[in-house]
Amino acid sequence: KMADAQVTLRTRKFIRNPLLARKQMVVDVLHPNRPNVSKDELRQKLSELYKADKDQVSVFGFRTQYGGGKSTGFALIYDSNEAMKKFEPHYRLVRVGMATKIEKASRQQRTLCTLPHLCLAHCTNTPSQASSARTA
Repeated sequence: KMADAQVTLRTRKFIRNPLLARKQMVVDVLHPNRPNVSKDELRQKLSELYKADKDQVSVFGFRTQYGGGKSTGFALIYDSNEAMKKFEPHYRLVRVGMATKIEKASRQQRTLCTLPHLCLAHCTNTPSQASSARTA
């Protein structure tokens, strides 16, 4: 089975960042006979390697080298779940399932108001009011 193929993790440029309560590193993934390795699998392997909870590991920016067999990316291992929620960007928390995506209205609905700086999210202008305000 292809998923059982050998995967080797090597970390370099390891930095302990106490201000952001995390360890940060560049991760080289060697995966011969395999197109790539999932981020979920990388998080699992890094959590075992650094004895941390999988929910405290964030991996991103992985690029597979031309010809395959090796990928390089970045990993952050937070000291606690609270630290991860505090410092990690929201979109990356959404990716790992620690936050929910904020659904915004489509661009067309958002630009109906003539005074967007005055009424951000709680706009009461309906499309008919906004168009009559524009013509006046």
